[in-house]
Amino acid sequence: MVNLIYILYICVVAPMLLMLLMLKKRSRLICGYMIIGVCVSLFVSELNSLLLDLFNGDTLYVTTTITPISEEIVKAIPVLFYAIVFSDRRDKVMPIAFSLGIGFGMFENMVILVQNLEGVTISWAIIRGFSTALMHGVCTLAVGYGICFAKKKKKLFFTGIFALLTLASIYHGIFNMLVQSDYKYFGFVLPALTYIPILLPQLGILKKKNA
Repeated sequence: MVNLIYILYICVVAPMLLMLLMLKKRSRLICGYMIIGVCVSLFVSELNSLLLDLFNGDTLYVTTTITPISEEIVKAIPVLFYAIVFSDRRDKVMPIAFSLGIGFGMFENMVILVQNLEGVTISWAIIRGFSTALMHGVCTLAVGYGICFAKKKKKLFFTGIFALLTLASIYHGIFNMLVQSDYKYFGFVLPALTYIPILLPQLGILKKKNA
């Protein structure tokens, strides 16, 4: 199964790298961070396997208390690097943060797919695509948005980053807990309910009209 995951990784990343060479500036940056998200997801899939073995295969405990923390920390590192080294402008950081989260969620879905081929359905794919993958995008986007402010407040930088990672981890953990409970449908719609208020201003909706 490990070999199959790496084969899947190559099949996904190779064409994206070829596409990356054809893109310019902003498009290349966004595509590049989506590729980074896929790479981070591969790393985390191996890390999560180790954590699951460490906690005796207790999936519910690990996915609600351990992996939300590890995943959000690892996802935030490339975004934090960009904000510190290149630019902390929101219009640059937010797209790459969201792209990384979506890339992460996309490959995570693929890994789970190949691990559970006999049990997956169309409804599973819809839920994973529009709910779980979106959750990863929203969490990383929120961290990226907050980093833009924390970067400017040097005295609050470290506490601010800690607070952002804590917020993302709690949100992630709540989502994982809900989707594994009797209230799973609340979990399925949670990312969309968070995403819509973020999306509307990007589409020009809710923006104040010029006087």
